[in-house]
Amino acid sequence: MNILLLLIPLSLVLLVAAIWAFWRAVKGGQFEDLDTPAIDILRDDPPRPPRDAD
Repeated sequence: MNILLLLIPLSLVLLVAAIWAFWRAVKGGQFEDLDTPAIDILRDDPPRPPRDAD
C-alpha cells in the first residue's frame, strides 16, 4: 500500500509532462502540415552536378 504513495504522484507528474510536451508541439507548429512529409519521400532527388576528375 505504501507504493501507491510513490506511484500516484509519479503518474501525475508524467501526465503533466506529456500534456506539456503535446502543447509545446502544437504551439510550435509540429502538426501544421501532415501531408508534405509523406509526399517528399516519393520525390526524386535533384540531379547533382558532375564532379571534376582530378
